[in-house]
Amino acid sequence: MAIVVVAILLTLPAAAAQDHAPYQVGDQRSGYTYLSPELQAEQNDDLGNQGMLWVERGETIWRTPAGPAGKSCASCHGDAAASMKGVRARYPAWNDALGRPIDLEQRINLCRTDRMGAPAFAWESEDLIGITAYVGRQSLGLPVGLPRDPRLEPYRKAGEAFYNQRRGQWQLACSDCHVDAAGRHLRGDLLSQGQTNGFPIYRLLWGGMGSVQRMFRWCNEGVRAGPYDYGSNEYIALEIYLAERGRGLPVETPAVRR
Repeated sequence: MAIVVVAILLTLPAAAAQDHAPYQVGDQRSGYTYLSPELQAEQNDDLGNQGMLWVERGETIWRTPAGPAGKSCASCHGDAAASMKGVRARYPAWNDALGRPIDLEQRINLCRTDRMGAPAFAWESEDLIGITAYVGRQSLGLPVGLPRDPRLEPYRKAGEAFYNQRRGQWQLACSDCHVDAAGRHLRGDLLSQGQTNGFPIYRLLWGGMGSVQRMFRWCNEGVRAGPYDYGSNEYIALEIYLAERGRGLPVETPAVRR
């Protein structure tokens, strides 16, 4: 019954094909291509893009010493424009010490605890979102491309299975909305392909910035399924699958989305 209801709500035809280069690679389209011209202009404008407030916060954190070691991010990495270029485009990545993949937020927190002796930032805190957005901004326009690391493959497969598994009271999979119904309206929302190349994003609905895992949790709750914990293996695997699905799309951090 829930699937029938959703099918009825998907009332408008898929959006007509447009030239969205460089925000389209083959059949894969960034969420940018689903925005109104006004929101596209907001994302493009560094002064109008509200996500840049978090980038500025992150730049301050980058230069500020923390922990008993008295080190800042810049103490080890120097100029972020050079040292962090391309980093956002290749995460999640394998971590040898942990023996598993980690995402960019986890990498940042490991640097704080292991290198600086400082406490980790809490998930979704203004500080973690800010420094992640600042690091991500250094890869602006570069194509997403995870390393071809065979150790990531089991996680990619697990993420793909998660993506296609129906869950919650609505019995919907991620793919039901972001593959089968991409470009159609669900009530007042235009469904995109759910690409992750813009995260962290400034989302109008949230009135602030959020990570990709916040979006995962929001979507899980939207289909009335219990969300997983931040940093869970399930969400890291999903990040890996979606990064591979969006391979070649440009990093847009901080993207603007509805």
